[in-house]
Amino acid sequence: MVELMVNGTRVSVETDAGKPLLWVLREDLDLLGPKYGCGVAQCGACRVLIDGESTPSCVTPIDSVAGASVVTVEGLVQADGTLSLVQQAWIDEQVPQCGFCQPGFIIAATALLEATPQPTDAQIDEAITNICRCGTYPRIRRAIHRAATMLAER
Repeated sequence: MVELMVNGTRVSVETDAGKPLLWVLREDLDLLGPKYGCGVAQCGACRVLIDGESTPSCVTPIDSVAGASVVTVEGLVQADGTLSLVQQAWIDEQVPQCGFCQPGFIIAATALLEATPQPTDAQIDEAITNICRCGTYPRIRRAIHRAATMLAER
């Protein structure tokens, strides 16, 4: 039995200790935002925040996050249904094309803006290593800058 916080709710999961967090989230907790892309922590489609740090969930064993706080893209939405500023910036900049990889990008961008509220293009390129097969990178960069501006205006 592994206990952790997922999107602000304490959960207990009875599963194999080595089962990847991604599959616990998708199969056991029905959270479908994190996606299976590569399975080797290279593409970023499975990224979640673990204690505030952007982490690939496909290679993170569930037992390694016991007691931790895990936030998926679903958990970024406020209780009243308001999107996070990053999610709203994604919509405003019309970032998604197919959309498959975007939850991982939104998580990575959220972590980046928490650590670096006004990132430069170089800082974005260094921090956001996710892969988008549709090539929406210019829109992703614009969305991150838009979210940074919205955060500064708060």
